Amino acid sequence: MWLLLAFMSAALLGFYDSFKKKALDGNAVIPVLFLNTLFSSLIFLPFIILSYNTNVLDGSIFHVGGGGWEVHKYIVLKSLIVLSSWIFGYFGMKHLPLTIVGPINATRPVMVLVGALLVFGERLNVYQWIGVALAVASFLMLSRSGKKEGIDFKHDRWIYFIVLAAVLGAVSGLYDKYLMAPVNQGGVGLDTMMVQSWYNIYQCVMMGIMLVVLWLPKSGQTTRFRWDWCIIFISIFLSAADFVYFYALSIPGAMISIVSMVRRGSVIVSFLFGAVLLHEKNLKSKAVDLLLVLLGMLFLYIGSN
Repeated sequence: MWLLLAFMSAALLGFYDSFKKKALDGNAVIPVLFLNTLFSSLIFLPFIILSYNTNVLDGSIFHVGGGGWEVHKYIVLKSLIVLSSWIFGYFGMKHLPLTIVGPINATRPVMVLVGALLVFGERLNVYQWIGVALAVASFLMLSRSGKKEGIDFKHDRWIYFIVLAAVLGAVSGLYDKYLMAPVNQGGVGLDTMMVQSWYNIYQCVMMGIMLVVLWLPKSGQTTRFRWDWCIIFISIFLSAADFVYFYALSIPGAMISIVSMVRRGSVIVSFLFGAVLLHEKNLKSKAVDLLLVLLGMLFLYIGSN
């Protein structure tokens, strides 16, 4: 069941990335990101209100658990990690082809494995090392594809933004494992709906401060904001993808390493979007890079099993 949910989350995540790329095209990043967090918060606010004031959602998967600062401090930290990843990721995606951003983001499971190796002391087997090697090879080949479009991986700051976003995303994945794991297994044992609901609200508050303090005073000197209906779809598909993801992790026996790998299959949807609708270039060489990434994910899957 949890594996099926992981695939569903991957498909939703692919549409999220595609709508995000469309909304950011020639648009101001900070207002788009703020509206994304705002709409995501509005989606989950009714669940918080109903859970805290009625018994309607008791016993359902939509019930939001309660808790004081001893719980919310963990969610605030998650909000900071995810929002930092999003800020770098949004700016990078705005300035880079989706067919380059997608494969780079798809290397996150490798980063999660390396993080598990360093943080949790896990050991990689032969299949997992092959997966890591293939991911590294795909990144090097992707840099060659990028040069054909004038993108130098060594000196392009937007590439560094996307890589940093991917690293922070991997940190978030490892942190999720810690948050969702039962207390008797060394985790915090947080309620999944509580984490997803409140981390969106905390992010909205943080982005609101950034919007007022950093963007509004200089809005006339930077890229102007224009409304795009894709902004709403960003929030809808992201909220749905994360809800399915957290629910999958809450199922006994779910493995974060496998769920994380499957979710990165979203690159297939975003790659097709960039190829078919955005008419991006050098698709043949990028398709080979993408194939290496997917092959690496397959070896990681086999190794994790």
